Amino acid sequence: MPVKLPENYAVFLKNYLFFCQQDGNRSRTIKKKRKFCEDFLTFLIALGCNDIRDMNSTQICKACLRFRNKDAWAVIRMFIKYLYRENVIKHDYSTLIPHYTRPFVIPTIYSEKEILRFEKAIDQTSKTGIRDYAMLLLATRLGLRSGDIVRLTFNEINFEGNFIHLVQEKTLQPIDLPLLPEINDAILNYIKNTRPKVDDECHIFLRQNAPYQGITTSVLRFITTKYFQKAGIDISGKKHGVHTFRSSLASSMVNDQVPYAVVQKVLGHKDPDAIKHYARVDIERLRDYATAVPEPSGVFELFLNGGL
Repeated sequence: MPVKLPENYAVFLKNYLFFCQQDGNRSRTIKKKRKFCEDFLTFLIALGCNDIRDMNSTQICKACLRFRNKDAWAVIRMFIKYLYRENVIKHDYSTLIPHYTRPFVIPTIYSEKEILRFEKAIDQTSKTGIRDYAMLLLATRLGLRSGDIVRLTFNEINFEGNFIHLVQEKTLQPIDLPLLPEINDAILNYIKNTRPKVDDECHIFLRQNAPYQGITTSVLRFITTKYFQKAGIDISGKKHGVHTFRSSLASSMVNDQVPYAVVQKVLGHKDPDAIKHYARVDIERLRDYATAVPEPSGVFELFLNGGL
């Protein structure tokens, strides 16, 4: 629920969000910015700033330190820059906002053997299992995101040409992927034999029970966890959502010395740096660049030999 701000605050936030919308920000981004800015302005009010035009450096710094989610800092920095450009505040306080870099997290990956066990754990004799198998092959074999899987339409699959063409829900970037034979067979098996006969001729994957609506990403996450457990794969302390298949596919390709440009294209990334964290798990290729440890000498050699 949006926070109820005083009018002298709300009007400037509304104008800023409209500016962001005109600048091409998507609704998800606008929603995130609204939340962070509302919290920031609420913190300012609690610190005694009764007019947005009167904010000062001390109040801004204290308000920023109240955020647990440090991703807010970048949003607040841009909001303050906007207020300064619009002459709402006299000074550009954006330089006071700390910069925050997320710590590097090695992506969770599963081996090819584990992924095959995962696929085999899906009961393909049941109607629900046939649907789940078709959906999850799109993740394990092509690395599609959960949002793109559940929103997949008939218009995005070319069965005759054996390819999938869609615009990615997260990045709005188009992507073309091969319709692998096993995926083609799995989807056709679902469509012909188990998909409910309903008026929805747009989305491919539907609930098996009435009301026959489209699948949600939460359902896809739930069944992914279920099949991991059914396959007896250890997921304790590890991520085990649909996105881990994307990470596993990328890491496998990198370790097989597939060029980064190809991996980037398969994943549908526009930014070439987007896959750089997968390169950090490419241990075998990194060995080629390792340098020999130099022989100890001088004081260090004496120390190693027991000297003081």
